[in-house]
Amino acid sequence: MELDACAMGRACTRDRSLLRMRHAWRSRRLRREAPGSCSGTVLLAPGAASRPGAGEIDSPAMLSRELMRNDPQGVVERLASRGVDPELPQSWLRLDAERRAALVEVEELKRRHNEASRAIGAVKQRGGDAAAEIAAVASLKQRAAELETRLAALEPEIAAIELALPNLPHPSIPRGADESANRVERVVGEPTTFAFEPRPHWELGQALGILDFERGAKLAGARFTVSFGAGALLERALIGFMLDLHTRSHGYTEVLPPFIVNRAALVGTGQLPKFEQDLFKLEGHDYFLVPTAEVPLTNLHRDEILDEDRLPLRYTAYTPCFRSEAGSYGKDVRGLIRQHQFNKVELVQLTTPETSYQALEELTSHAEKILQQLELPYRVICLSTGDTGFAAAKTYDLEVWLPAQVAYREISSCSNCEDFQARRANLRYRPTTGRPRLLHTLNGSGLAVGRALIAILENCQQPDGSVLIPAALHPYTGGLTRIAPIAESQHHHRRGG
Repeated sequence: MELDACAMGRACTRDRSLLRMRHAWRSRRLRREAPGSCSGTVLLAPGAASRPGAGEIDSPAMLSRELMRNDPQGVVERLASRGVDPELPQSWLRLDAERRAALVEVEELKRRHNEASRAIGAVKQRGGDAAAEIAAVASLKQRAAELETRLAALEPEIAAIELALPNLPHPSIPRGADESANRVERVVGEPTTFAFEPRPHWELGQALGILDFERGAKLAGARFTVSFGAGALLERALIGFMLDLHTRSHGYTEVLPPFIVNRAALVGTGQLPKFEQDLFKLEGHDYFLVPTAEVPLTNLHRDEILDEDRLPLRYTAYTPCFRSEAGSYGKDVRGLIRQHQFNKVELVQLTTPETSYQALEELTSHAEKILQQLELPYRVICLSTGDTGFAAAKTYDLEVWLPAQVAYREISSCSNCEDFQARRANLRYRPTTGRPRLLHTLNGSGLAVGRALIAILENCQQPDGSVLIPAALHPYTGGLTRIAPIAESQHHHRRGG
């Protein structure tokens, strides 16, 4: 399909008037709905109906409508590099053109209606017959009603497409269909080697008496684990160590958010509606267990305008994370790699468009610092267009070395979402001069706690089956520096040691 960029560009010159008409039309439609009804607004952005004065924000969707109109071919090509069917954005262009034409016609009908009403008054003043003019007004009203009906149908159609479109990839990331096109940015530390056959963490955890997969399954089901003794202590130590480093050395404010979020928050960050099957929903409520602290942290300032001098905002939080792992059947069925519930410390930054890519490098270095202080070998990967997450424009994955798997495995993803989430969540800031602008949002794991535990068990195991605890964690473990196998621990306890 040929995309008429020039025509779409000319249409953009009418944006301001069309937006005012659209807001007025939407307000009239919402007032007609019963109080509390979700009818007709399910796919609209949170707070979209209560945003008078948004002005420069031309859409509640995740991609800029202005960009899609001005550079349709470029948008189609960039989305295609992410595996998006070109028909999806092209359908949006067709529907958007139809809607905009309808809005222009509504405005013209309004003008003609006013003229016809004045004509009726003039005819009646002269004592004449205004039947023809009255019939013309009735015809105008009928056409306006038809257009409103069509506009009411177009809104959810357009919103559904917008909600399905991922972020546009940054030009600096490698193009490719999947992870095979990812680019290694740097490797830090040498992969750990042993003079003996290293054991996987699930064997070590059971031999040390700190991980119990069977009881986890008994209590909840597959992909749940119970941690005992030094295992529970080590997770708690890791959480404390990560939070302390990020708040004391990296300038983050610690937050303890709800572990349950509403639908609007998940729409704001992009998990909904596309990835609802990956979430745990509370039966009978429109609430969800948090899949990541990214959701509550990014939404803290939803529908707010921040002063520029407050930026950047840096937040960190520990939360348990809950994911259904839909589509992962048969993957990583043993151990802690892929669990329905896991602990994570999250990093989120809100900043200006001009500084967001510098902030991405900074945030990534903050996550790296944890691995460096734990003395764990890792590498940094720049994800390709086909492997980058839905809301991200650019992502660095940190992959820690796991000796028993003879592989690097992801332990953190650090992403710049640019204004993708901010447009949906209506996150804005007020520059020192000019109108409010959309923020850029960034997030990253700092780190996934369970995977850090895995890395410690596998990289710090000893020939006698014990595991040495990294020195950085000693202040958090009450003096415990080594986790001994069950047999040794029981022998030590019987001797009163």
